[in-house]
Amino acid sequence: MITPLDDTVKSVMEFTWPMILICVLLVSSLRVTDIIKNKKEFVLYKELLTLCFMIYILCLFQIVTFEDPYLLITDSHFNLVPFREIFRYRLGSRLFFKNVIGNLVLFVPYGFFAGFFTKLEKFRHAFCLILFSSISIEMTQLAIGRVFDIDDILLNIIGGLLGFFIYRSISKIWESLPKVFHSKAFLNGLSMLIVLILIGYIGVVMIQ
Repeated sequence: MITPLDDTVKSVMEFTWPMILICVLLVSSLRVTDIIKNKKEFVLYKELLTLCFMIYILCLFQIVTFEDPYLLITDSHFNLVPFREIFRYRLGSRLFFKNVIGNLVLFVPYGFFAGFFTKLEKFRHAFCLILFSSISIEMTQLAIGRVFDIDDILLNIIGGLLGFFIYRSISKIWESLPKVFHSKAFLNGLSMLIVLILIGYIGVVMIQ
């Protein structure tokens, strides 16, 4: 049985998969060539995380810039009233998952990657990065004829900080683990397992 979350993932993948495929093929070919030609060290988990980040940014761009059918039935391109749009949808409905949970989950990876790539430790620093990114997206959406929504910014911030919290929690737990868990072999195997699980989940969702 397909859940609202599965339905959202499926709808996103249906129009982002060509971009993801092209990104993986082009970036991977460049990285493999660079590593072989210049005899660089190949660390699988770092390469996978970097590739995932690039795919995430491209998907984020496509999601936030595609034509929004909602604009066809409204004259307002602004919502400056906090929580107005959030409480407009019935809890648990498809639109609630798409527009509320979706905007929250959308920035969870950004918060995680912000912590991983910059090694930030303070939540206020992460908050500033997430706020800047979310406002930049909303301003760009306004410029291309979509809606500037304060609720989207609030949800993005919550999701981004959640992602940063996940990164910080994993980092603290990791520091207390035995050295064997810090080895490249273990990290490479774990990263491959996570990627395979994600691919398997997406594959199951797409064929339902």
